[in-house]
Order: sequence, then structure tokens, then C-alpha cells
Amino acid sequence: MSITTAAHTIALIEGDGIGPEIVAAALPALEAAAEACGARLVWRRLDAGTRAYARSGSSVPPDVLEACRRVRAMLKGPAGLPGVRHADGTEAGTVAGPLRKAFTLFANVRPVRRLPGIPALAPEGTDYVIVRENIEGAYATRGAGEATDDIAEDRIRITREGTTRVARLAFDLARQRSAGQTVAAGRTVAAGPRGAADPAGPRVTCCDKANVLRSFAFFRRVVGEVADQYPDVAFDAVYADAAAAAIVDQSRRFDVLLAENLIGDILSDAAAATVGGLGFCPAANVGERHGLFEPVHGSAPGIAGTDRANPTAMILAGAMMLEWLGLTEGADRLRRAVDRVAESGGLGLRPDGTVASTRAAGRAVLEALR
Repeated sequence: MSITTAAHTIALIEGDGIGPEIVAAALPALEAAAEACGARLVWRRLDAGTRAYARSGSSVPPDVLEACRRVRAMLKGPAGLPGVRHADGTEAGTVAGPLRKAFTLFANVRPVRRLPGIPALAPEGTDYVIVRENIEGAYATRGAGEATDDIAEDRIRITREGTTRVARLAFDLARQRSAGQTVAAGRTVAAGPRGAADPAGPRVTCCDKANVLRSFAFFRRVVGEVADQYPDVAFDAVYADAAAAAIVDQSRRFDVLLAENLIGDILSDAAAATVGGLGFCPAANVGERHGLFEPVHGSAPGIAGTDRANPTAMILAGAMMLEWLGLTEGADRLRRAVDRVAESGGLGLRPDGTVASTRAAGRAVLEALR
């Protein structure tokens, strides 16, 4: 076992709504998992989100941005509230978008895995990853589109550079998953066998609307050029509407699914619904130097303060962060602990996706880890 004694400073943003509750439930388990590797996590708590927006007019003020710039890893609870909007109707108080842009976090990585013991549409053994290009595509002009009383227009922007770098990440990830390696965006522990319909080796599937839009045809072409550099990784492509159907009834055909920003955003939430819901799905936003780790669900203000929010996605986001920091064994232990608690019913999962107690669920994972 490789032991590190380094202290890792993490920029911590608790977020809004249920954010502070699920962060509080997750942190003890993350600290214990790091300690198992001989490491220590140092939290730098930062104020970003709707409170910061109300105070300063910015959801990520300059001092927060500078503090994040000084660290490699950022851990964030869900941010933003439904009623907090800009004048044009778009959501204010969000945090991930500004951080993605500021640090060129070009890949959003969403593991889609069915946890043991969790009721789900997807079959047992479902374990694939959606890699979403994170700063281009249909979201590239966010906040800069044109609108009048009669018409509104946004633009899709897809570049060769942006597509190439995210495609390389996807193909590298497929290789690592095939080798059984656990990486910041990769295969989870005890994931079960690959589906019978899957190829024996790694595979990347490009998801797009190349039959309709030039920009998506370009995206597919560039991804195909990258595929030529990875002869050991199988490559195919599927239209987004067909992928939406396959996610529901053929989920085990996928290994790494690569998509443009908007399509990846939509399909990853649909995929989450098939493995038990958003409360079980973490995400990593990664660039060349910085990584932002978060649960994929919203701030759920309707249940804030009730001790019912599911902290699992927050904990699993922390596991991805540990991998990013090189604390792979701690991440593995943490995921195994989550699996044991899920399989035993220790999360106290309710039919509506909430849990009997957020705090108790976090304690259960901590005890399983120990």
C-alpha cells in the first residue's frame, strides 16, 4: 500500500437548501477514508451560491475564485434556489458553471452504477460512465445569447481543440476501466460483470445528433479521428434519441458514453433515474489542474432542514475527489462502505427517494468504513 502523509487543502462550498446538511453528513466519512491512507483533509470553507449572490451580486465572488485557484480540489454541495433568477429568467446563485469556465473544467464525468440493494430500473451490474464535454456545445453562449420580445437565439460552439481533449479523456478512461483501475473518473469497486452484449474490451460510444446539425456531425468526426489513435478501444456512435432509449432498456451495452454538453446533461440525469435516482449519482468536473466534485442533484429547498436528504451522492462525490488526489485506496474503501450500507438497508431509503435521517445515513457509512 502506498502511504502519503500529505495534508490536502480542499475548497469546500456547502451550497444552498439541503447542501449544508449532506455536506455535514459526508465529511466525517471522507476524513476517515483519507486517514486510512495516512492523509489529512483540510477544509477551506467558502461562501458561494445564493447568499453570496444576494450579498455581492456574484454567486462566486472574486475572493472565492482566488481561493479555489490555490487548490487542486473543490468539493461542492448543491447550489442555487428556484426563485433566485437573473432578469432574463436564467438561474442565478449557481456555482458550478462559473467554476467550470474559470478553471477550464472541460470534462464532466458521471459514473452510472446501480448500488446493491437499491431498487432500480437498470439491471444488476449496470456500471458505465457518461463523459460530457463541459464548456462548449449548446451551453457555450450561456448568458450571452440574443433575445427580443419575439425571438431568442443561442449558438452551439464546438471546436476541434475542445472535442479532442474531452475525447482523449474518454478513451483513456475506457482503457483504465478495462484494466480494472480505479481513477478519479473511472470504474467503481465491485461493479459486477460487464453485460453480455458488451464487447470483451473497452468501448467509447459517441452520442450526438450528427444526422441533423453540422456542429454535431463535426463533433462525431473529430471524436472518430481520436478513436483512430486508440486501436485497442472499440468505437461506435449513436444518435441521442436512440441513446435515450438504450439507457433505459440496454444500459449494459455502454462502457464510456461521450456526448456534447447539452445532450450529456440531459442523458446523464435520465441515466441516474435508472439506477435509483439523482441521490446516488456523483460527478467530477475536471481540467488539466483543477477538479470540482459534487452531487448531481439540486438543492431541494422543500426538504431543507428536515434531516431527510440522501447524502449518498455527496459521499460518492467525495470518493471521486479522493481518487483525484491520489488517495485511491481511501476512495475504494469509501465506496465499499457505501455498498455495504446500501445493501443492508442502512440508508433508511424511503419510497420518495429521501432517507429516514441524513445524519444517521452518514454515520452508517462512517461505521461501515471503520
